[in-house]
Amino acid sequence: MAGLQDAPLVTDNTIETSVPASHTAPHPSSSSSSSSPQDATTTFHIGTRSSLLARVQTDIVLSLLRAAWPKCHFETHSMKTAGDNNQTTALYKFNDKALWTQELEVLLQEKKLDLIVHSLKDMPTQLPIDLELGCVTARGDPRDAFVMKSSLVGKYKSLAELPEGSVVGTSSLRRTAQLKRSHPHLRFADVRGNMGTRLSKLDNPESEYSALILAVAGLDRLGMSSRITAYLSKADGGMLYAVGQGALGIEIRKDDAKVKELLSKIGCERTTRAVLAERSLMRTLEGGCSVPIGVETEWVMRKGILDPEVGVGTKPAEEYHNLTGVATSSTADDSATSSSHANGKEAPADNTNVDLNEGELTDGLIMRALVVSLDGSEIAEVETRRRLTSREEADEFGWEVARQLVAKGADKILEGIVLNRKIIGEQNEA
Repeated sequence: MAGLQDAPLVTDNTIETSVPASHTAPHPSSSSSSSSPQDATTTFHIGTRSSLLARVQTDIVLSLLRAAWPKCHFETHSMKTAGDNNQTTALYKFNDKALWTQELEVLLQEKKLDLIVHSLKDMPTQLPIDLELGCVTARGDPRDAFVMKSSLVGKYKSLAELPEGSVVGTSSLRRTAQLKRSHPHLRFADVRGNMGTRLSKLDNPESEYSALILAVAGLDRLGMSSRITAYLSKADGGMLYAVGQGALGIEIRKDDAKVKELLSKIGCERTTRAVLAERSLMRTLEGGCSVPIGVETEWVMRKGILDPEVGVGTKPAEEYHNLTGVATSSTADDSATSSSHANGKEAPADNTNVDLNEGELTDGLIMRALVVSLDGSEIAEVETRRRLTSREEADEFGWEVARQLVAKGADKILEGIVLNRKIIGEQNEA
């Protein structure tokens, strides 16, 4: 069978597949059979967006599935979503949280697809009632990248070095809001399109852009890492990334036991717990792609205790003495959060409680999170940590971090964003 890259890009919302069109008709539901995924007659239909990056990411998942289930057959189907079809409107002007997923979800519900591969940061935290996040694979680099215009490479090495008034392109309110706060000397302008289109706009000698902010994982997966001028993080550039950034999420039907078994061999438990905490935070704050919420999560290293008196639990940033990935204790009991918020919580299909407290990393997760106003003048920010011994605890952790942000004024900032969206349009920035 032809590989994913062999299928041509689609130009409309018709499913494109590497097999004859007659094979794209609805097929019997895999959940209706008790047979194993390994059955020779089993074919799984994988849905994806039609962009090059989406296809490459689907190919990553496809490789994992073929290695885990060598006797299974897989067909990939691509289509354009609403976000793909409109490449000119700034992302903040879309109110639809399912901008990149809805059309594919309809096909999944109609059983024309068995699973969908998403960039997890584009996947809404509230899914249709009959669908769920079935699996999260090992995360790529979640950071953002500072990418210089080709003619300026070597002249400037950081955002701080750019001359006053330089234009930085990004389609993300999260990035813009944070950078307005940390780099008020810069200007920001919207830039849409796939990775190649954005880089082409950047390098055009007549364009206004001096640099772009792009996701490191996307550049890595497309073999464009050489374009990265600097990596941005809380410590370097004052930038927290998007919820789920760098991770691939696989969406499935809740009642499809066969697909759940299929995915049980390719998920990453550390990534799953980290992104569940992030997504719980966003869901609690009712945020989405067009709201400036940033996160940064990392697992605590076993070595290098800074202060043995700092216990393990959910604590504010100031109690960790600027802790960055260093274990302080691994014996205290965590009971700081409550499960009373459990309605609507999310857990992928293979809901295992795997012990992660081994090797160089412990089961303690540090989360840094912020909500910032559109102009960067107001911010609610926390850094906290908790041991996560299950996916349920990851969900609770995200809820607790959201509660701490609200206590610091995040709800007021988000309310102001919703009530004053017309300001964004007047600024014509993203």
